[in-house]
Amino acid sequence: MKTVFVLFDSLNRRSLESYGAKTVRTPNFTRLAQRCAAFDRHYVGSLPCMPARRDLVTGRLSFLHRSWGPLEPYDNAFPELLAGGGVYSHLVTDHYHYWEDGGATYHNRFDSYEFIRGQERDAWKAMVQPPWQRLRAMYHAKQYSEARRNKFSQYMINREFIRDEAEFPSVQCFDGGLAFLDANRDADDWFLQIETFDPHEPFFSPARFRQDDPTDYAGPILDWPPYARVDEAPEECAELRANYRAIVALCDAQMGRLLDYFDAHDLWKDTALIVATDHGFLLGEHDWWAKNRMPVYEEVAHIPLFMHHPAIAAAGQRRGALTQTIDLMPTILDLHGIAPPSEVRGRSLLPVLREDVAVREAAIFGVFGSAVNVTDGRYTYFLYPDDIAKPSLFQYTLMPAHMTEMFAPEELGEAQLAPPFPFTKGVPLLKVPAPPKAKLPGFHGVIAQADTETVLFDLAADPGQTTPVADAAVVARLTGAIRALMRENDAPEEAYRRFGLDPLPSPSGPGLSRPATR
Repeated sequence: MKTVFVLFDSLNRRSLESYGAKTVRTPNFTRLAQRCAAFDRHYVGSLPCMPARRDLVTGRLSFLHRSWGPLEPYDNAFPELLAGGGVYSHLVTDHYHYWEDGGATYHNRFDSYEFIRGQERDAWKAMVQPPWQRLRAMYHAKQYSEARRNKFSQYMINREFIRDEAEFPSVQCFDGGLAFLDANRDADDWFLQIETFDPHEPFFSPARFRQDDPTDYAGPILDWPPYARVDEAPEECAELRANYRAIVALCDAQMGRLLDYFDAHDLWKDTALIVATDHGFLLGEHDWWAKNRMPVYEEVAHIPLFMHHPAIAAAGQRRGALTQTIDLMPTILDLHGIAPPSEVRGRSLLPVLREDVAVREAAIFGVFGSAVNVTDGRYTYFLYPDDIAKPSLFQYTLMPAHMTEMFAPEELGEAQLAPPFPFTKGVPLLKVPAPPKAKLPGFHGVIAQADTETVLFDLAADPGQTTPVADAAVVARLTGAIRALMRENDAPEEAYRRFGLDPLPSPSGPGLSRPATR
């Protein structure tokens, strides 16, 4: 088997015509849906970027035990499992978080990898004395800074070296993926991951993708929404949304290049294709930009997934089974005939591809330290602690690194050695208090959480999640699902108390992700 896996970052399913979008043309994602099965109830697991990737790589939820961080020594990484089964894996990516402290163990699991430079604040190009006066006039004040080691200043410097469309990192990612296919498409037993940071903010794309989408905004460059409530002027909001549409159009164009290659070389007959994202993005819905700080609304949690298998006739079909990110790891292994380790909690989606059968009754998801959220596909329930800042939160790790830095000595000075969890292969862990000394990134730390109200939404009646509902029976059922799924995922005992749950829930309660075998 040969597999191509395309992973975008922050791709909002509502921006794709194949999922009902009306404000942006995505003809190549429509072509993709005509060649694949499109999954209609696919959800995130752990958030944001690297926690989502840990779920994807290991087939387990990580947000119950850990914030943003590296793969752990006891994790089962699917590229290494592929290697053990004789399958070559290659990664082409511009996702620079893999090269930071909090992600530096992921890309090394592949047989080979190619890193494309220049996205966002990637520490790529050096300017000791940037042309600040010119740059100040070019960029909106909300995304301008002269500070060193600052995301805005590094982004402005990087953009100075990205002029032509061919120089854009996402374009180069697909260049690298197509080069791999040129060299290896006639071989067998390989896995190719083409992963681009786009359409993650900042929404920087070639000018041609904005030429048919003007706004009334007449100010300097504004393409980076804050992780905050919307307080911009209407024309500024319109500009930000237009720039997101433009970068989605750039992604669509790159998707088209890959589809053209599949068509030209008839890879459909012998190569599997999976296209996914890590999470969505808020573009002003619920009066918020971005993700992490606010509840995990549908715009962030409910994500697109497309899948093609050369031996399964599912082109153009839809799948309604409730699935989530942790299912991709066992699916990839299943494609190559490799059994998943017992610690894996995801389910292979190949049975769903053959026939739209259930793989779970409910799914939990969230950001470390925030709510435990649950959906059954009809309802979503956001369960928050009564006191989210209460010092009852711990990180369990052997790799004490945050997003861009190591754990501080002040944090580690309070660490204890905790007994192994069932999934750590007998290895004890550091148990590190999270607040108040934790150096979590400010936009997804505990103290940054907002709108922390436990609520229930009926997605059938209220897909925009604008009006919470009261239904004691549904709340009881979904609370049981949370309890059971926390147990299935080996949540630490204090997590139950944090959410006001019985710390010893029955493993046979409602909401288990393992329905009866069909």
